[in-house]
Amino acid sequence: MPQDEEEGVDPGDVLDEWSHGKALLKPADQLELTDAELKEEITRILTANNPHAPQNIVRYSFKERSYKLTSVVDQMAVHFMLEGSLLHQDSDEALRLRAKDSEVEEAGVEDRPDSVTSKTDKKEPKLTNQFNFSERASQTLNNPLRERSCQTEPPPRSNFSATANQWEIYDAYVYELQKQEKNKEKQKAVQSKKDNDKGKKKNMMMETQVDDITKVGNSARIFERMVNQNTFDDIAQDFKYFEDASDEFRDQEGTLLTLWKFQYEKAKRLSVTALCWNKKYQDMFAVGMGSYDFSKQGRGMVVFYSLKNSAFPEYIYPTNSGVLCLDIHEQHSYLVAVGFYDGCVAVYNLKEEGLEPAYKSTAKTGKHTDPVWQVHWQNDDMDNNHNFCSVSSDGRIVSWTLVKVKYTYQNKSCVASCGTSFDFHKQIDYLFLVGTEEGKIYKCSKTYSSQFLETYDAHSMAVDTVKWNHFHPKVFISCSSDWTVKIWDHTINTPMFTFDLNAAVGDVAWSPYSSTVFAAITTDGTVHVFDLNINKYEAVCEQQVVSKKKTKLTHIEFNPIYPIIIVGNDRGYVTSFKLSPNLRKKPKAKKGQELPKGPEVEIAKMEKLLSLLREPEPSTL
Repeated sequence: MPQDEEEGVDPGDVLDEWSHGKALLKPADQLELTDAELKEEITRILTANNPHAPQNIVRYSFKERSYKLTSVVDQMAVHFMLEGSLLHQDSDEALRLRAKDSEVEEAGVEDRPDSVTSKTDKKEPKLTNQFNFSERASQTLNNPLRERSCQTEPPPRSNFSATANQWEIYDAYVYELQKQEKNKEKQKAVQSKKDNDKGKKKNMMMETQVDDITKVGNSARIFERMVNQNTFDDIAQDFKYFEDASDEFRDQEGTLLTLWKFQYEKAKRLSVTALCWNKKYQDMFAVGMGSYDFSKQGRGMVVFYSLKNSAFPEYIYPTNSGVLCLDIHEQHSYLVAVGFYDGCVAVYNLKEEGLEPAYKSTAKTGKHTDPVWQVHWQNDDMDNNHNFCSVSSDGRIVSWTLVKVKYTYQNKSCVASCGTSFDFHKQIDYLFLVGTEEGKIYKCSKTYSSQFLETYDAHSMAVDTVKWNHFHPKVFISCSSDWTVKIWDHTINTPMFTFDLNAAVGDVAWSPYSSTVFAAITTDGTVHVFDLNINKYEAVCEQQVVSKKKTKLTHIEFNPIYPIIIVGNDRGYVTSFKLSPNLRKKPKAKKGQELPKGPEVEIAKMEKLLSLLREPEPSTL
């Protein structure tokens, strides 16, 4: 049997493979090239680029946070490299090898003293290569390659994960604020050392000048008052002694006598936004300066005037935001609480030097988010800490407590709408009233902060002022830009008296000497004085006190003991007026009888008027 069949190979397949290989061979005559092909020039350009070098190497860019193609690629290709074993004859390594060989030869001679080499002098072998040899690869210095990714260090990174909720965000802000305060303290400490060194020399020069000024400061102030009192002596005489005799012929009507005018040159473009008398020093009052034009808000000012010197203020405190309200502490008359347009409240201490407030609220301590319309001092708490309340159009009434050098605050009540004014009861400490932009008045309690005790639909526009009567515990008064002034009994939902003054009413105030006398000012420049005991329907005095028609009156206040009022306008002026005898008349006593005095008389006088207006209670059988 054939071998192919024995091995299991098909003869047909072998024949096909042989024939196929034969077909691939070319004839010998076709292997010869033509002359044209031999003469053809084939150009080859040699470059230093390595054709096998990779062109798609990418590196991560920390700057752009993505992978970028590497523009610089190593083009060097090493085909053969052999490390040489030749040493220079003067090199240290060659000397060490030569010394080692000599030691070996000497040891061999000592072992074989009868050898031929020991008998003949041995010569040093000559090195075939006597010149300094270096390989071609080391003849040129290759500059080390630098990768762009290695030129800058990658920024430090760390993975962080947490739940972002309201208290986590609050804690983070608090921590950041504390950190910033610490850094500021460190910077101040470093700067203070430098400033102290520089300031010591200046202080030595200034101390002598300051001492001279302080020595004559009080004397200069007293001398200034003497000059002004001599200049305006006629006004001072009218303030103390003048009584308008023509009141006897006016049939119970009265007038206002103009006294001093107070103005400060740098506050001419500001409006009088608040007035408050000092309860301890009755000749001094505070004036808040700002603007009611909310499209033109800017700076503000707190100014203190005295009746003894109308030419220049006693104290001046410029502010960055407009002042809208202020209140002087009754017992500690050097403390003044101030509310600003930007929602902050502050306390100024007249005993301290400097123009900055002693205390001021911030976003960290929970300041208001809208303008503060009124502030009012409260009685000290159980720890004898001073505290006051503020109302704002953000709907919050906040109680602020002064603890050493910081504020603590506690929300007392939330009003459904924007609060514009409030007043606390004179006898009941926890009871207070709140006027709103909607025209409603809420009766509230400190002990029930979540609900109102009573709601009064008082006015059709915002309630500008609401005030309790100084004597009668049930009576309060309110005014609004809807032209009306209303007197209320807080136990009745409807007003007891309503007066239409034919112009927008800016402010109203009770007199401190009578329970039935109050005064109101309107934007047309008129002061209205009412005495309900004399006339329940009309004012006993209506007097135009502004010469310019465009000037608007903004606030009015009675002096605690003197028969005078002060009126502020939107041009930064404050004018004082003396009430004529008919506006502060007391009932005449019969012969042989003394008139009763005291708050009970004033309460009875107001109660008599209210009893005529109250509905009679149904009789019970």
